[in-house]
Amino acid sequence: MSDAPQDQIAPLLNPEGWELLASLGPYKEDEAFRLNASLRKAGHSPELVSAVLTQSRLRTKAEAKFGEFARQMIFTQAGLEQATRLTVAARHAQRFAAAGVQHVADLGCGLGGDAMALASLDIQVTAVERDETTAACATMNLIPFRNASVVHSDATTVALDGMDGVWLDPARRTTSTSGTKRLWDPEDFSPPLSFVESLAGAGLAVGVKMGPGMPHDSVPKNCEAQWVSVGGDVTEVALWFNAVRRPGIRRAALLLGPAGAAELTSAEDFDGGPVAPVGPVEGYLYEPDGAVIRAGLVADVALQLGGHLVDEHIAYICAPELRDTPFARPYKVLEVMPYNVKALKAWVKDQGIGVLDIKKRGTSVTPEELRKQLLPGGKTGGKAGSGRSKGKKPATLVLTRIGEERVAISVEPV
Repeated sequence: MSDAPQDQIAPLLNPEGWELLASLGPYKEDEAFRLNASLRKAGHSPELVSAVLTQSRLRTKAEAKFGEFARQMIFTQAGLEQATRLTVAARHAQRFAAAGVQHVADLGCGLGGDAMALASLDIQVTAVERDETTAACATMNLIPFRNASVVHSDATTVALDGMDGVWLDPARRTTSTSGTKRLWDPEDFSPPLSFVESLAGAGLAVGVKMGPGMPHDSVPKNCEAQWVSVGGDVTEVALWFNAVRRPGIRRAALLLGPAGAAELTSAEDFDGGPVAPVGPVEGYLYEPDGAVIRAGLVADVALQLGGHLVDEHIAYICAPELRDTPFARPYKVLEVMPYNVKALKAWVKDQGIGVLDIKKRGTSVTPEELRKQLLPGGKTGGKAGSGRSKGKKPATLVLTRIGEERVAISVEPV
């Protein structure tokens, strides 16, 4: 089912609706009521006004994923939530272009973000979407591309004659009268992972976007798995088969950020690869990017840094010296303390700490609850520079486990 009823999209698919939407500037919540009243006063129907304001809000929100392209696109709320960021979609498209793929079927195309990226590289795209409203949105979004077309059909039944590549972004949520529910078993996705594997088994160049929490034992043996992080947020794991799989790479972590792209790869399967030594908390503590952790490449980063793990089961690295790396965030170690709430509360008071950032790994402690216990004044102790915390210094605590011992490490971000 679509999250947007047809009557929220249909009013936009005519000259009056399209022109009215185009006339609106960026959406501002505090001006929405006044704008609603003025548009109705100008003679526009309540249905059209509701549709354009909803769309204006979604367009403004979508700029984080689509940049300036969002101003010319049509969205649904659920479609926007699952849509691939344009910077990541461009990477997907480059895979197919580099492999010489001529015609890609984008099965379950959603709003058409990946299809747009593929079409912009002169690849023929047939975008397939089962939901009628979402297919209408994709059709509008792909109008600028003559080499792209949209088919309203089930992804698992459409004919793939003449196509040499397939991209899929399976639905990973189920919708019912009580709302949406996230699915975890790849066989419950729509289409399921077994369908993806059947396409790969037919020799097609296949790529599929999966949730970043996909367990390693669910990743098929005959593909490359690339976890992608954007600005520190792990957005997906993409599985690549046949012509779009890079030789000699089984798993990878791709980090995209303001400074550009950085990638770490391994030819080893998930149970292979190097083993990092275990050592004391000292010098500098490194927090690996989530994509590095998901891809099982923490030991690789530790060895690059000349460092060691603080515990063999926990993704914190320590090294005696500071080294620059895009794959982990460094902190200078200031003090290592046993985890004891009473002692930590005294430490916070003695240090005059008013703002406390708490990170954790390998422990069941809830940072928000601990912060309430440690800081004076209850809930958070206030924001830096305001209220109770004015003039008080910030601090960062890392809570973790070393063997059976729980520790609190005072660190300073580098």
